[in-house]
Amino acid sequence: MLPQAFLNRMESMLGNEYPAFLESYDKDKYQALRLNSIKGDTAQMKEKVPFSLQPVAWAKDGFYYEKDDTPGRHPLHEAGVYYIQEPSAMAPVSYLMEDYDVVQKEAADCQERILDLCAAPGGKSTQIAARMHEMYTSGKWKEQGLLICNEIHPARAKILSENVERMGIANAMVTNESPQRLAEVFEDYFTRILVDAPCSGEGMFRKNEAACEEWNPENVRLCAERQDGILDCAASMLAPGGRIVYSTCTFAPAENEGSMTRFLLRHPEFHIVEVKKAEGMSAGVPEWAYFGEKMGQVLPEIAQTIRLWPQHLKGEGHYLAVLEKEGTLRQGYCRNGEEKGIPAKDLKVPGKGIVEFLDFAKDTLDPQTLAGLEKNGTYVKFGDQLYLAPKGMPSVKGLKVLRPGLHLGTVKKNRMEPSHALALALKKEQVRYTADLASDGEVIRGYLNGGTFSYEGEKGWYLIMADGFSTGWGKLAGGIMKNHYPKGLRKMW
Repeated sequence: MLPQAFLNRMESMLGNEYPAFLESYDKDKYQALRLNSIKGDTAQMKEKVPFSLQPVAWAKDGFYYEKDDTPGRHPLHEAGVYYIQEPSAMAPVSYLMEDYDVVQKEAADCQERILDLCAAPGGKSTQIAARMHEMYTSGKWKEQGLLICNEIHPARAKILSENVERMGIANAMVTNESPQRLAEVFEDYFTRILVDAPCSGEGMFRKNEAACEEWNPENVRLCAERQDGILDCAASMLAPGGRIVYSTCTFAPAENEGSMTRFLLRHPEFHIVEVKKAEGMSAGVPEWAYFGEKMGQVLPEIAQTIRLWPQHLKGEGHYLAVLEKEGTLRQGYCRNGEEKGIPAKDLKVPGKGIVEFLDFAKDTLDPQTLAGLEKNGTYVKFGDQLYLAPKGMPSVKGLKVLRPGLHLGTVKKNRMEPSHALALALKKEQVRYTADLASDGEVIRGYLNGGTFSYEGEKGWYLIMADGFSTGWGKLAGGIMKNHYPKGLRKMW
């Protein structure tokens, strides 16, 4: 049952449209997934995904699926071919990652440094990463760019890190810090920042009963206060000429038009960008910034923000605003400096990780693959774990870091045990040996549950694939493919 105080406020806000808003709660929620272009051509992926898919108007690779489909229980999900994501939640990144003009951007020749400040569980981070990959591989960007995905809550940060791994992302650093701590380290640093702010969750009432049960007016007020602090941190970390996209999944004016009005009054160096709305999207209402409060200064540009209403489109309730910071884009400051990686004197020393990884790569990877990895990264070692940090990644000193780039593997005595993350980041043509299994077959499901299977071929490491998409490692010996799928990810089908 919807809270009465919430209903009273919504009726006051919507007037004649209130009955249509109420009727939307009697309809089924829309379900969607987003194809992962890091894994390959999305048109080909759409053909291989065994679901009836219809496009989401505001998301390039977003598609609705049918009510009876179960994409979360399919091997292609474990292969990172798609990410299950609420359709309205795909909108903010679409606006963050669209091309936009920045004064003298080419002259500044800045590396794209993107921050997803409140990132768990990872839907928007993985969407950003896919778009970065497209821009780099298409030649529109000179470098692949750096993505920092941050989450303040440790358990949620772990889930975020797992989703970054599943989607095969190589250029992301996952941190577990408060916005205030990050702001101490980064000054005018990022070219783009997504602030998908913690909110009262009113837009998710149809989808999430718990959000409805936990709602109260006081929490709305507290969320609005928290959003002010998060936005101030984001403002200090954004480079001049850069872009912030602010988003929530609530209807509450205090957290939407109110948060944006308060932010612009505190930060006159920012302005709201008018962007094209997809069909069904609505404008923000400037006067709502003070809904239920004493009227203050009304900013007409708030009408350039966007509301997504469930009675107008196929999705839940969301709000977003596109902000840009005045100035010429330039590389900002990181108090930690840049990650230097393993010292040159240790590159050829056994036990430091590089020698062992290069031995593994020689036997397993295509030579051009190794060259491509090294071009875009720096070797970093944490204990016995070897990573490839993205080019330009800040030093991890003093930061809580869960994933400093692409995890390559574990150094075990004189050999390298390749990581699951590396498998998911590789494609068929990048390795010597593969075992390609049918995604609808029993063999791949047995493998994902930890089982072995018979296979004929040369002895060594194999990339196990489902319909051509990597899912993990196997090691062939004596006609038996030994299973190296992580125990913590195995499941019964």
